[in-house]
Amino acid sequence: MLFPEIVVAGCGNPLFADDGFGPAVIEEMVRLRLPEHIKVVDAGLGGPHFIFTLIDPENTKRLIIIDIADFGAEPGEIRDFRVEDLPAGSYRDIHSWDLTEPLQRLKDSVDITVIGCQPERVTAPDFELGLTEKVQDAIPGTVRHVLELLGVDYGMAIKNLRNEGRQQETGRGTCPGES
Repeated sequence: MLFPEIVVAGCGNPLFADDGFGPAVIEEMVRLRLPEHIKVVDAGLGGPHFIFTLIDPENTKRLIIIDIADFGAEPGEIRDFRVEDLPAGSYRDIHSWDLTEPLQRLKDSVDITVIGCQPERVTAPDFELGLTEKVQDAIPGTVRHVLELLGVDYGMAIKNLRNEGRQQETGRGTCPGES
């Protein structure tokens, strides 16, 4: 499987409260009209094993990962990390799999940015559906941030998202968290 030039991957598990942040951002982004050279994918928990290992550096030049990260900030705050900012073993999924190892192999040939959102609550191993309010409120800003990193005119993209939301009878005229 060959991914296009740019891959945006949302990692996490929506069954564990704020751990579902990455997939929630991707859910919003798939509704946008993005250029064909950009692939937006919900990597779920399989990111390091089924997405990152399938990236061909001859084809894919940029990888943006959206996930939760505990960096001691206020819940809902987002921050960009480079692979070099993630020492081996420091970035693990809920099953304690080291996510830095596959990224270390790619970092010299693929431009990688990890967008981390400070969680308020991760309930693993107990199930809890839904993001906390502060993390939910971080979704629109994260979408805009990704679009800025990609050089996509986010004003038009957000307008398209709003219009599509109306057409899909969601009852919302704005992105979640926007007025």
